[in-house]
Amino acid sequence: MNPESASKQRLVEHLKAHAVRTDGPFTLRSGAVSDWYIDARQTTFDGEGAIAVGEAVLDVLTPEVVAVGGLTMGADPIAVAAAMAGASAGRPLRAFSVRKEAKGHGMGGRLVGPVGPDDIVAVLEDTTTTGSAMFEAIDALSDAGVRIAQVITLVDRSSGVAAAKVAAAGIPYLALITPRDLGVEK
Repeated sequence: MNPESASKQRLVEHLKAHAVRTDGPFTLRSGAVSDWYIDARQTTFDGEGAIAVGEAVLDVLTPEVVAVGGLTMGADPIAVAAAMAGASAGRPLRAFSVRKEAKGHGMGGRLVGPVGPDDIVAVLEDTTTTGSAMFEAIDALSDAGVRIAQVITLVDRSSGVAAAKVAAAGIPYLALITPRDLGVEK
């Protein structure tokens, strides 16, 4: 993606206006404490924000990807927004979700939505600090025979840690936005 693409800039502006908090301290999912926080759901669950999210993700998807998703809850609105942006652009995509644990009723399992063995997917995440949520999704998808073409995070605050872990697993990784783009530093 062009670092200055219009979709990325709309996404950055929406996140800055609605999702970035600098009145910390905040305890992150990883347990780390930070003086800034990003609640990406303030953008991913907003109509205008979701359009920016979907278009920004669509801009960077590799051609072989047929479905997008990741660990529920953070990836869910991103996946739906990307699938809708794809439909609007004439690129069919399916959205899916990875449950945190398998259900013991209904269809069971951890994968929800139209994704299955041999599908080629992009794993999505809203905010990455350590990469643990994305690897939880990667493991569940791999166990189900789903092939992962790339990992995309909206905001990477890991200072390169997540990128290194994903690269070590042999999967291309892309962070759409870094703290510098948002005017905050880790």
